[in-house]
Amino acid sequence: MSDAVEQENPRSEKIDWGGLVEQKQEDAETASIHSCAAGELLRNAHVGLSNPESDTARCSLVAGEYLYFHYGCDGLDDRGWGCGYRTVQTLCSWLCLNQPHLKAREPPPSLPQIQQALVTVGDKPPSFRGSREWIGTFEAALALDHLYDVPCKIVHARKGGSELAGVAEELHRHFQTQGCPVMMGGDRDNSSKGIVGVSTGARGSHLLVIDPHYRGPPLDRESAQRLRWVSWKKVESLDHSSFYNLCLPQTARKGRNE
Repeated sequence: MSDAVEQENPRSEKIDWGGLVEQKQEDAETASIHSCAAGELLRNAHVGLSNPESDTARCSLVAGEYLYFHYGCDGLDDRGWGCGYRTVQTLCSWLCLNQPHLKAREPPPSLPQIQQALVTVGDKPPSFRGSREWIGTFEAALALDHLYDVPCKIVHARKGGSELAGVAEELHRHFQTQGCPVMMGGDRDNSSKGIVGVSTGARGSHLLVIDPHYRGPPLDRESAQRLRWVSWKKVESLDHSSFYNLCLPQTARKGRNE
């Protein structure tokens, strides 16, 4: 959640989470989800959105397909702490759908599996398993590298919205060369965001944000866009008193020859 400490037709995707899981109390720290049922996740939630401005000079979007992960989508109530994990899952879904040659061929990891990965690499103590501690872009980078053998680039914007305007070019380059969604988090603005596009025009730049904070029944694409769970956000509208970090998975070097 926080970095403060540092296609024309809508489709949903069924994820098999192994049905309802019964587990003894002493196994609570293992990488399983309690009472987790199969869910339906929206695929490519941004498709059909118009450019934010009529005079858009340049627009770069995610290449390929991804799933929209959000609060509670697997039966685990993670409201208030799980948005960073959900954004990581969205990034992982893109890797699974578009990079099948990678080390991990399984569905996107559960929240406990992400926590276990961070314990395994030594970033978190064993007590982190089963906790409700937030994760940010640095932890996301560690998890993606461990689970998928995908390194990540961290881009730091110190002055919030004003400095992020200068990051737009970096995001254009990322979507054109890597194609993968991006994770963004900050300190004062500590809500994790998935970024699946960037648009630049005469009046500045916009980010195409997919928001993991939705909780409820599966959304169709029209509803996700109408309710603005996926929407264009003007860069200058972001918190100018917050720093932001962006986690950019580096996938282009991976695997055409692997």
